Amino acid sequence: MRFQSTNKVKGLLAAAFTAYYPTGEVNYEYIPKLVDHLIDIGISGVFVCGTNGEGLSLTIAERKKIASEFVRVAQGRVKIIIHVGHSSIEEAKHLAIHAQEINADGFSSVCAFYFKPANETVLMHSLAEIANAAPKLPFYYYHIPHITGVNINLENFITNFSKLVDNFAGIKFTSSAIHEYQDGIQICGEDFDMLFGFDELLLPALSVGAKGAIGSTYNYAAPIYLKVIDLFSSGQIESAQQLQYEAVKMIKLIVKYGPIPAQRAIMQMIGFEMGSSRLPLLTLANEQYHELKEELDGIGFFKTLELCRTSGKA
Repeated sequence: MRFQSTNKVKGLLAAAFTAYYPTGEVNYEYIPKLVDHLIDIGISGVFVCGTNGEGLSLTIAERKKIASEFVRVAQGRVKIIIHVGHSSIEEAKHLAIHAQEINADGFSSVCAFYFKPANETVLMHSLAEIANAAPKLPFYYYHIPHITGVNINLENFITNFSKLVDNFAGIKFTSSAIHEYQDGIQICGEDFDMLFGFDELLLPALSVGAKGAIGSTYNYAAPIYLKVIDLFSSGQIESAQQLQYEAVKMIKLIVKYGPIPAQRAIMQMIGFEMGSSRLPLLTLANEQYHELKEELDGIGFFKTLELCRTSGKA
C-alpha cells in the first residue's frame, strides 16, 4: 500500500543556516531562538542540514544533534524536514534512520555527488536505498542539478521512483527551469509535492501552481514573500510583481557578495550570532559586511521587510 503523508506541505519552509562558536564548534543554543523567530515571521517548516546549513561540511554526529534539537524545539509547531544526503549512501541511510527515530516530519536527500549515478535507473535505486531506510517518514528527492550535475526526466522519475519507494512524497525542486517545474506539478497532481527552491522565482512558480517552497532567504525575508503570495492570491498581480522585484534586488546583492556568506551576514544584522562558516566557505570581512548593509539600506530592503512584517500582523 502506498504511503500517505498526513498532509501536503504548503507555505514557506526556511532552509536553516548553522551557527558556530568562535572555536568552530556548532552552536546548538542558536536553534531555539531561530525556531521561535521563524514561527514569528510566518514560516511553515524548516529544512535542516541542507545546502545553506552546510550539512555536507558537518560530521555525522553534528548532523544528528542538530536534527534532534530542531525536532525537540519545534514540538510540532512547524514541520521539520531533515536533509540526509551524503557522498556515502550508507551514511545517508544512518541519518535517515535517525530522522525517523527522532520523529521528524520528513527527510530528503540529494543524489550521490562525487561518484555520480551513471543513469537515471542507478539514481533511483541509490535514492531508494536511502528512502527505504526510514519507511515511516515522507521522503523528498532534493533535485539541485546546478550543484550535483545530475538532471532527471521528471515524468520518468516520478512515475518509476514512486513504484520503488512507498514513502516517496515529492521533490524539492531547486532549478530555475520553470517549465520543468510546471511539468512536475502536473505529473505529481494530488499525489506528491513539488516544493520550489528558487526564491527569486517564487512569483513565477506561484503562477504555475506552486503551493510550497523551501528557501534560504525565507529565514529573514519571509514577510516579503508571504505578502507576494497574498497579493498573488487576491489577484493584485502588478503589486505582487513589484514586491517580488524587491526580493530580486536583495538577491542580486547576496549573489554579489556570495550567497551563503552574505545571508549569514544578514542573519547577523537581524540579531543572530552566526560565527564563521566552515571552509571551504568564506565569511564576509568586516568591510564587506558594512558595505552589504549599506547596499541593503540603499535599496530599502529593511524598510520593505518591516512594512511587510507589520502589515502581515495587522
